[in-house]
Amino acid sequence: MLGANDGIVSTASLVLGVAAANAARGDILVAGVAGLVAGAMSMAAGEYVSVRSQSDTEAADLARERSELAADAEAEQRELAGIYVRRGLTPALADQVATQLMDHDALGAHARDELGISETLSARPIQAALASAASFTAGALLPLIVVLAVPRDALAFAVAGSSLAFLAALGAVAARTGGASATKGAWRVAFWGALAMAITAGIGALFGTAVA
Repeated sequence: MLGANDGIVSTASLVLGVAAANAARGDILVAGVAGLVAGAMSMAAGEYVSVRSQSDTEAADLARERSELAADAEAEQRELAGIYVRRGLTPALADQVATQLMDHDALGAHARDELGISETLSARPIQAALASAASFTAGALLPLIVVLAVPRDALAFAVAGSSLAFLAALGAVAARTGGASATKGAWRVAFWGALAMAITAGIGALFGTAVA
């Protein structure tokens, strides 16, 4: 949802800014496509670097844990049992659970219960980068489709109106998915999107006047 919102706001604002500078439809479309590509690549690169850093940290934590297990397995077993006691198990049961889990997979038990690392939650940089790029692209395509579909003289109103509608819908869905108010979510996202588009359009209009 966040990537799609970014795609809509960034591309719609760029389109409105260029349109406000009295550019031709072709120039507006080129600017929008360039913004889509640049934004998607930026999102992918940023997400990859962020998640890759997380992955490197996880690898370092696992290497340290592996070394500690090799150096003093009994102390690590007591540490794991202590974690289970803090979660509500009796000391005897916690010791039994820790012993059995370490006999089965000592590193996996410590990774999951001490470090919070599991196969499901482990960092996947490529997957995260592709997902970010795809979600941004999906959002950015919406205002570009409007640019192609409407006449030049109605372009600004159509892009602004449709983008706000898209943003409100995504905000409502995201809020509802999280159990919050759909109305508040829609208004919040639409407000900030409208502000971004208004500021960009205003700058575009000033720039177009100055050039003219």
